[in-house]
Amino acid sequence: MPCARWWQAVHKFTRGVLFLVVAAIAATAGLYFNSADRPGLSTPAGAPDALLRAALTDLAGKPQRLDQWKGRVLVVNFWATWCAPCREEIPALMKVQKKHDPKIVQIVGIAVDNVDKVREYAAEMKIDYALLVGGMDTLGVMKEAGNRAGVLPYSLLLDRNGKLVHAHVGALTEAALDTMLAPLL
Repeated sequence: MPCARWWQAVHKFTRGVLFLVVAAIAATAGLYFNSADRPGLSTPAGAPDALLRAALTDLAGKPQRLDQWKGRVLVVNFWATWCAPCREEIPALMKVQKKHDPKIVQIVGIAVDNVDKVREYAAEMKIDYALLVGGMDTLGVMKEAGNRAGVLPYSLLLDRNGKLVHAHVGALTEAALDTMLAPLL
């Protein structure tokens, strides 16, 4: 085998191993941080107000604030197109949104990602709940909202008064979200 081919094979193998290591670390972090009761997950008292006032852009580039949905039960889901658990939970979020009148329950996905990638993925998946996009500064908003570890996905459940009821790190299932929403309806 010529040296260049051998080197390409080694490089390809190394990338594969690196991918598996990163995936294993991400999976372990997701399992460890699967509850808001874990260390590194505490929400400051004023965090929901700061979150509701945060200005992010929608997929059309228009600034939006979360307080436009005040008076509704609000599920705020921080996610990214490159995050496998985030992608896995999107169908569950869509099913839950379909079950509820958006004047009562509103799911808002806040993507920590590139707007073009989010727009493309949203079209591919036919995401039917509100999507906002933020850059790296959105990580600061997420951390202020209690996720100091910066793990994705991260979801917050706010009642109709904007009070934080639940914080969840890791992918949400339809059943888990239904259970969290039931007492608030």
